[in-house]
Amino acid sequence: MLYLASASPRRHELLKQLNIAHQVLHVPTPEGEDEPIMAGEQPADYAQRTAQEKLQRAYQWLSQQDLPQTAAILCADTCVALDDEVLGKPNDIDQARQFLQRLSGRAHWVYTAQALYHRGQSYHSLSRNKVLFRALNETEIEHYCRSQEPFGKAGGYAIQGQASYFIDSLQGRYSAVMGLDVYDLYQLLQQANLGHLCWQGPTDPEQA
Repeated sequence: MLYLASASPRRHELLKQLNIAHQVLHVPTPEGEDEPIMAGEQPADYAQRTAQEKLQRAYQWLSQQDLPQTAAILCADTCVALDDEVLGKPNDIDQARQFLQRLSGRAHWVYTAQALYHRGQSYHSLSRNKVLFRALNETEIEHYCRSQEPFGKAGGYAIQGQASYFIDSLQGRYSAVMGLDVYDLYQLLQQANLGHLCWQGPTDPEQA
């Protein structure tokens, strides 16, 4: 069993598609600003720090619950960076518009950091993926913002949704831009001697 300490439905769905047995941990959000960015912090450092902090909170919270303590814990953080500036989750429709206007016709970077804890050891990965948006017109930006899809998404867009209309090219891994780098996840599970979790799919062909 694997605990996924993330509220992201996209990460949950990716694990389901991989047939990796897991349970979502609903770890309480800490007080104050959600995933704050430190002054002068580089995007890669921000993603890694945030993933590690999520892992620490998840471990502490799990140790206080009446749940099996032997399962591994997986956390992840994905951030969108434009000119080394982290674009977080838009607070409102005006900020969502602003993000899309800035991303329009430009390349940006998506960093996905992952942290895995198992039997007293932690394992970490970081992927860097380059995404190029074509030039967007105001009507497209408005339609997308009105769809509500930008909210709760780093950078104000979801690659697996209608924002796929905007993407000219991707250098990297699609799953990482979604929020969970499947390739890196496999490497982490192998390092933790948990590679068997990747191959425990349904044995009945009708269940596959």
